[in-house]
Amino acid sequence: MAVDLLLGLQWGDEGKGKIVDVLTSKYNIIARFQGGPNAGHTLEFDGIKHVLRTIPSGIFHKESTNVIGNGVVIDPVVFVKELEGLDQFKIDYKTNLIISRKAHIILPTHRLLDAASETSKGKAKIGSTLKGIGPTYMDKTGRNGLRVGDLELSDWKEKYRALANKHEAMINFYNVDIQYNLEEMEVEFFEAVEVLKSLKFIDSEEYLYQAQKAGKTILAEGAQGSLLDIDFGTYPFVTSSNTTAAGACTGLGVAPNQIGEVYGIFKAYTTRVGSGPFPTELFDEVGAKMAKIGNEFGAVTGRARRCGWLDLIALKYACQVNGVTKLMMMKGDVLSGFKALKICTAYNYKGETITHLPYNIEPENLEPIYTDFKGWKEDLTKMTEASQFPKELNDYIAFLEKELEIPIHLVSVGPDRKQTIFR
Repeated sequence: MAVDLLLGLQWGDEGKGKIVDVLTSKYNIIARFQGGPNAGHTLEFDGIKHVLRTIPSGIFHKESTNVIGNGVVIDPVVFVKELEGLDQFKIDYKTNLIISRKAHIILPTHRLLDAASETSKGKAKIGSTLKGIGPTYMDKTGRNGLRVGDLELSDWKEKYRALANKHEAMINFYNVDIQYNLEEMEVEFFEAVEVLKSLKFIDSEEYLYQAQKAGKTILAEGAQGSLLDIDFGTYPFVTSSNTTAAGACTGLGVAPNQIGEVYGIFKAYTTRVGSGPFPTELFDEVGAKMAKIGNEFGAVTGRARRCGWLDLIALKYACQVNGVTKLMMMKGDVLSGFKALKICTAYNYKGETITHLPYNIEPENLEPIYTDFKGWKEDLTKMTEASQFPKELNDYIAFLEKELEIPIHLVSVGPDRKQTIFR
């Protein structure tokens, strides 16, 4: 059986958690393949809002097995709080949540290193969420990291201490004023590790290989978005892992020829959290209205998201890099009530009109060129079928399908899992 992928095509926050939850009934296994606990995947059903950080979004379905893959970095403290949030719903996560031994662990000193590094940058800071994710991936590529499988070894605390000592020396190197009590942080960390050790650890690449042979259906769930990919995103304002389709192969141990459908999720407009270039960003009342209606605040960080018109050039780029086969448009309901809409269909790049994403999209080099569309007044949130869509929304969708040459398979018209319309 092929492994299907579900990926964000913008700067994250596209609504991946909701769609994984909607699709889970079709899959035996949901596997998270990269990222850390800065990824807030929001699910809403039965009048309750749930935010997941590390745990795959299929956890609320009893029949699904949820795998945290080797490409993920895990903060035991945050992870345990996430588990505690599931307890009130009587989720049997000891049965249907399993963790790759090759996943790396975020230490308390990783978070401190993150804070020291970001503070030292001053005005040039990249907008890190300060969760220790970047430093953990640095240790991974530097071959210093502590992995989940190490927790099964008798000397894992010695490995921890050696790495933590190294981190403290690095913190001192930054020469910034970071106040902390490591002993206090470590008490919480070691308690959380014991809870983590009570879950099932697996050799995930072997587990998924055997699952495929047995005919199990698998959905790989990405975190963040394609424009935050460490290689193909708006570097250096990116995350520390490969958020694109290739990352699913390395983050789970799945061969490229085993990838099936690639579902690409995007908002009907564009948002971005933190620093970095954003060509279609709106600084007027239109952008403020989008943010208010769309409740554009980070699920984990609470940070306000910057809002702007849909950037078709960036979206086309993400589709190409990922090999997207089906598109899913989120938050179409947010655009209801706007008299006029715009889509960026080209860039003025250093005086030349281009239709591809260039190396540098900083505002001094680039201006968006827009195509105008009529807005719609109808409230989409109560609609249950695509036949109810207003003509202007259908025109908006048809234009995107024509330009991207990929079908828009699903339109989300609200945060609840029921507010999902397949086309």
